Amino acid sequence: MDARTHTHTALAEDLKRIVGSRLIDPLDILFGAGEELRERLDRQAAEWAGTLLGEDDQAAAYTAIRLVSALYPGDGPFDPPPAWWGTPFGRAVFRRAGHPAASAVPFSVAAAVLGITRQGVHDLTVRGKLQRDPGGGVTVESVRARLGTRTQREESR
Repeated sequence: MDARTHTHTALAEDLKRIVGSRLIDPLDILFGAGEELRERLDRQAAEWAGTLLGEDDQAAAYTAIRLVSALYPGDGPFDPPPAWWGTPFGRAVFRRAGHPAASAVPFSVAAAVLGITRQGVHDLTVRGKLQRDPGGGVTVESVRARLGTRTQREESR
């Protein structure tokens, strides 16, 4: 399996897991229609993954924002724990839409998104590969740029 197929499969599976637990399971408890919805979710998760990983930046960002809004509704800003950003869905959201509530993120979030340690983020900052934010942490745009570069290298293997 090549890197692109592996990334798509991992993202689709992550989306099925999240949508299943946050939306389908409660609806199944209330209405008993889970099987039909799970079959549709199987197809839809593959489509969402394709859009999130595809060439159309606007469609990918819109899909990321739509999914986050539906899966994590609330009156406060969306601010998941750092580990969430290390999931296939978290990385896809960050890559396509950035952090919806911040222009800079702590080293721990950048590390989770990039799949490296906080020390690795510090080293990249010192070497000028990530941009330090004056308020602390690193800029979302520099992490997105680094993630985009890494994704392109992985897909070319």
